[in-house]
Amino acid sequence: MSNFKFTLNRAGVRELLQSGEMQGIVEEKASGVLSRAGAGFSMNSRVGKTRVNAMVYPETKEAYYRNLHGNILLKALK
Repeated sequence: MSNFKFTLNRAGVRELLQSGEMQGIVEEKASGVLSRAGAGFSMNSRVGKTRVNAMVYPETKEAYYRNLHGNILLKALK
C-alpha cells in the first residue's frame, strides 16, 4: 500500500465549473431536454456564484399543466 495523498485545487475546480466550456456542455444538455419536452417550454442558463446553471421551464399555461399532470420535464431528463 502506498501513502498517496490527493489535494483538490478548489480554485481550479471553481474556475472549471464557471468556464465557458462548461456553460456550453450544460446548455447542450438543457437543449436536449428542451427538444424532448416539446412545445411551450423554454431554456435559460447563467453563471452562478459557484457553477454554471441551466433550467428548462414551461413558458405557456398549457405546457405548465401538461408538465404538472404528465411529468414531462422529468421524463425528458432520461
